[in-house]
Amino acid sequence: MRQEHLEAAVPAGTDLRRYTRVLAQVHEAAVAGRRPPASPRAVIAASWQRMRRLGLDPDRGGPGEPITVDELEARRRAGGLGAVLPVLRGGLIGVAEEAAHIMVVVDADGHVLWRDGSTAVRHRADRLGFTEGASWNENHVGTNAIGTALVARKPMQVYSAEHYVRSHHAWTCAAAPLHDPRDGRLLGVVDLSGPADTVHATTLALVAAVARLAEAHLRTGHLAELERLRATAVPVLAKVAGPALVTDEHGWVAASSGLAAPDRVALPSGRVPGEAWLPTFGRCHLEPVPGGWLVRPGDTEAEPRRVVLDVRSPHACTLTVSGPGGTWSHPLSPRHAEILYLLARHRDGRSAAQLAVDLFGDPARTVTVRAEMSRLRRQLGAVLARRPYRFADDLEVVLEQPDAPELVLPHSTAPAIRG
Repeated sequence: MRQEHLEAAVPAGTDLRRYTRVLAQVHEAAVAGRRPPASPRAVIAASWQRMRRLGLDPDRGGPGEPITVDELEARRRAGGLGAVLPVLRGGLIGVAEEAAHIMVVVDADGHVLWRDGSTAVRHRADRLGFTEGASWNENHVGTNAIGTALVARKPMQVYSAEHYVRSHHAWTCAAAPLHDPRDGRLLGVVDLSGPADTVHATTLALVAAVARLAEAHLRTGHLAELERLRATAVPVLAKVAGPALVTDEHGWVAASSGLAAPDRVALPSGRVPGEAWLPTFGRCHLEPVPGGWLVRPGDTEAEPRRVVLDVRSPHACTLTVSGPGGTWSHPLSPRHAEILYLLARHRDGRSAAQLAVDLFGDPARTVTVRAEMSRLRRQLGAVLARRPYRFADDLEVVLEQPDAPELVLPHSTAPAIRG
């Protein structure tokens, strides 16, 4: 499981009454465009800036109607979170009921899929419109742990007047994002919410730990699926002349023959049988098999000619590669989106030390940078060069990004991006 830095909304030992008064003054100054008496936390300040740019009403929030019951049921079935709902409930419902909180699970768009916990708090949430089917993303309800965690892609705790919309100031919430371990896709967020006076730093740690437990549950299920595919892949490969491998639908390699295969192959999105260019092997032939794909490498000289890095959406950054072997598109993790964005801005390349400063503000973090670049180069093959790290010299590189600097990779805390 990955390690995360957890920043509690209220520091330990804080005088809660005084802190709440100051926070309210900071909020009022910020929404009025005046200089605040103190600085909010960086992640809150960034969210408030997004809300002001959006023109969100701090009294009423934004427009948005709950989805229909039929759409809610469809999202529950298709979103991938139903498989971990027992894990989430087992880890959080008891605490929610004892601590006067509710547990809320939302999808990647911010729609509330499930809600459980304290009956009294659920009634309070009803009056706020915090119900199943409601949208709880930032565009509708402003800064909050759920919507801001979806943007920041990390566990969040939001307390009282840190919420942008005033009607939420009586609440505190702690949320953590949930990702699909097969492809890194953001599935949604799990959250504990309750009255502001119940705020506690350990709530954030608990929610983050249960989220990681749920992801581990998904990972175990995926490994079992891969083992079942392996049993059918071996006889398939025995009938193939030449090097080949069998992957699952997400590109994870179940078995290979005649070549050293990585753990995962970046398959093209919207893949269909036939010829395709893969970063690891060049031009390949793809053929569907039960549970996955048979991949047979062909012309390894079919090099890419153009890449498009699209970071306009905070939830779905992609890299699209085109060349004589066809077009290939790959979703990017937040860290890999940061790195490729920096390389697109510095076509002459960056050393490991330079990237360490760009990402962490620390030139000594070269081991972390080299590990990430090694993963990227395994995925992207001829797209990336090294010494220094850069996009290949003969590639056309197109960067598609938002116009507003604060909307570029809003999850990122990298100095070179936020600066």
